[in-house]
Amino acid sequence: MKREEALEKIKALQSELEEHNYNYYVLAQPVISDFDFDMKLKELEKLEKEFGINDPNSPTHRVGSDISSDFEQVEHKYMMLSLSNAYSEDEIRDFDTRVKKIIGTECEYVCELKYDGSSISLTYENGELTRAVTRGDGVKGDDVTANVRTIRSIPLKLRGNDYPENFEIRGEILMPFEVFNNLNAELEAKGEPLLANPRNTAAGTLKMKNSSIVASRKLDAYLYYILGENFSIDGHYQTLEKAREWGFKISDDSQLCKNLDEVFEFIHNWDTERFNLPVATDGVVIKVNSKKLQENLGFTAKSPRWAIAYKFKAESASTILNSVSYQVGRTGAVTPVANLEPVAIAGTIVKRASLHNADIINNLDLHVGDTVFVEKGGEIIPKITGVDATQRHPMFERVEFIKNCPECGTELIRNEGEAAHYCPNEDGCPPQIKGKMEHFVSRKAMDIDGIGQETIDLFYNQNLAKNISELYELTKEQLESQERMAEKSAQRILDGLEASKQVPFERVLFALGIRFVGETVAKTLVKKLHTIENIQNQTVEQLTEIDEVGSRIAESVVDWFSKAEHLELLEKLKKQGLQFAISEDKLAGQTDKLAGLNIVISGTFEKHSRDQLKEMIEKNGGKNVGSISKKTSYLLAGDNIGPSKLEKVTKLGIPMISEDDFLKMLE
Repeated sequence: MKREEALEKIKALQSELEEHNYNYYVLAQPVISDFDFDMKLKELEKLEKEFGINDPNSPTHRVGSDISSDFEQVEHKYMMLSLSNAYSEDEIRDFDTRVKKIIGTECEYVCELKYDGSSISLTYENGELTRAVTRGDGVKGDDVTANVRTIRSIPLKLRGNDYPENFEIRGEILMPFEVFNNLNAELEAKGEPLLANPRNTAAGTLKMKNSSIVASRKLDAYLYYILGENFSIDGHYQTLEKAREWGFKISDDSQLCKNLDEVFEFIHNWDTERFNLPVATDGVVIKVNSKKLQENLGFTAKSPRWAIAYKFKAESASTILNSVSYQVGRTGAVTPVANLEPVAIAGTIVKRASLHNADIINNLDLHVGDTVFVEKGGEIIPKITGVDATQRHPMFERVEFIKNCPECGTELIRNEGEAAHYCPNEDGCPPQIKGKMEHFVSRKAMDIDGIGQETIDLFYNQNLAKNISELYELTKEQLESQERMAEKSAQRILDGLEASKQVPFERVLFALGIRFVGETVAKTLVKKLHTIENIQNQTVEQLTEIDEVGSRIAESVVDWFSKAEHLELLEKLKKQGLQFAISEDKLAGQTDKLAGLNIVISGTFEKHSRDQLKEMIEKNGGKNVGSISKKTSYLLAGDNIGPSKLEKVTKLGIPMISEDDFLKMLE
């Protein structure tokens, strides 16, 4: 693959994965399975590594977000990172080889069941629960202490007296299958929509404002990781056994393993035994037991090197395909959805499954009435994996992908080289308009407090706001006249809209929802071109000259600015006072002193944090990259550098500079 083709593929994957992250963590409406997401992520990781791309805002560097504006956001003392995934024994062996190469010795592993719920971090001070925070984006999460206090398996006061004065313990909040099924039975009896699965229900319950309802839902919790200072016990397994004495619910099914054979025995046993558990599991987590060895192994940008998650193969069942319906996303992508005869899979009742695109339908040769095989990829998203053609009646009608948008009737298009069909009526198709408005107000875009999906639906359906500019024309009287919209809620929305006028230009550009212009591309364009007028006046050829902007992105940008309705929208937003130019402060701080230099940061520093150093590199025209290669210009070295990095820079002859050396380069 040529470099230009690879860069375009990388940008397309980044944009697609970011969209899936948004659907999964913000909207709680995932459209692909964990397995499919991981495969795409691995493809992106491979391409980025092969072509030396280290984009700090790539999905390969991030942890997805579950933050809700309804709760106070709290910064984690220790980041909550995700785990790398494995789907085969060979990948576990590779993990074992990597670990032993770094530590230079044999080690014990702890095998734990990977519970499928909502991650939580609990802080205890002097033996009492003081705070409970969701994972959020890994850096900060939502304070849900009041709701967590209702979970009876979480101790409010610890037993004994030999616990640390201050520590964090992390785990998973779960809804047992029995509770979930009873809850759905109650909803069905009332004629209300059913809940999708225990995991999403547990996450949604944690975010409820009424803690008495949370208490009635009988959530459970398993704890599995302790963080803090001055722990005398080195073993992770032994620490958890001690935590059990303090009153924490620690799984009885964890096991200390002396070697890989014992690890594989644990995996094989639970691959079948998991179906007898009262709560959802989707794999096994394998951790290096020694905390000292964990410290030596350290972390990558998004996961610890001392742990890996082995994912079980998804459970499968057969059922009948009743019909196929179609959903339109904010980008105009049309996703076919299979409507199924209800079937029990992995502890939940499945009625729908994603079919992704027309190619999947054609490859399966689907007919309405077919007996189909369904599995829950990653135990979450159902998908059809095959058809039992022997059960097909000759009169069954073949499924043909629709020609027109199911929402607005516009003829669908399919761009060359893409799998999805799109509705091109982006400014007249209701779900696209509402989707763009939801994207505009989201946390990583304009971060407008008090406006979410339900509020956007209300504004659109009541003709209060039909596009993003009309949000800024809302009045307090209009808001207070709506059902269930109190004065406080109305004022909160107006304050959020006013505050958003100070959001920096790069986030405003991202918020506009231009196809293929994600956070990283928006930052790149703003850094290079400074104003919306400069971006608007660029040709495709001029845009593709900008580093990491491919032809597909360039064509999309030029196309967006060519439409009169978009230019009219910009004029209205400018009049409302939104930021459409880089600030003078940021502009003044930019130089080309590090232009063309790729700098890797490693270790700890005295004068600046790593994030500050990264910002200084980028402000001065350099690139902060995460891994060492032949293209690395310098290793900016602090204290406690990993031995593998030192070995690599020595082997490749890459110069090392200190923090003081780096600061002199900027003088």
